[in-house]
Amino acid sequence: MKINFFEKFIGSGFYTGYFPVVSGTIGSLAAIVIYLIPGFENLFIIIPATIIFMSYGIYVGTKFEAQYGKDPSECTVDELVGTWISLLALPKTLWVIVATFFLWRILDIIKPPPARNLERLNGGLGIMIDDVISGFYTLIIMHLVVYLIG
Repeated sequence: MKINFFEKFIGSGFYTGYFPVVSGTIGSLAAIVIYLIPGFENLFIIIPATIIFMSYGIYVGTKFEAQYGKDPSECTVDELVGTWISLLALPKTLWVIVATFFLWRILDIIKPPPARNLERLNGGLGIMIDDVISGFYTLIIMHLVVYLIG
């Protein structure tokens, strides 16, 4: 399964997956840069973008895994998706973005249940699902934090 230019570009989170260290964190930072584009936080933009990247990520993730091995660091489209899920419908303020980013990275690394178990699935689904779950955990926690802090 050869990966073409477009698949490599999107699957690697705009080439962030090819950073020699912390490619997942670099991919998450790329997602934040895109999120900072005025209007991207609009639910009519961020939700379709997230669904499109998640669906394509499952497909291209399978190709990345065939070429690079199980859940390869080169595939960071899952980081984009998880980051965007984490930020859904939150205030677009500096403190919220920074807190969400750090909480998302922590949860993505520790992979609370059932994320770690589902990550073991083969192919793109296994690559994507743990980040989707960690993204939703981050989203719930951050909405509670924003509600309680104001």
